[in-house]
Amino acid sequence: MSVAAKRHLARVHDIPCVLCGAMPVEAHHIRDSHGMGQRANHWMVAALCASCHRSEIGVHGDKTMLRIHKVSEQDLVARTLEGLYGR
Repeated sequence: MSVAAKRHLARVHDIPCVLCGAMPVEAHHIRDSHGMGQRANHWMVAALCASCHRSEIGVHGDKTMLRIHKVSEQDLVARTLEGLYGR
């Protein structure tokens, strides 16, 4: 991982969850058009709390949180980038 990618991921952990506003957050790597065995891009991450990320209704669960908020995983990345660089 590059120094710039490490710096980016560190900053992701400094913003609130882009779905519910909770802290602390984890970096959710989206895998758009990638198989599970392929390495995810460290720049395509969303800031999500543990519940929104890994719970039964979270992004790695049945994705209910995405449907409730009417967003895609790409939208989460956009919200993360806005939270990081749009302020």
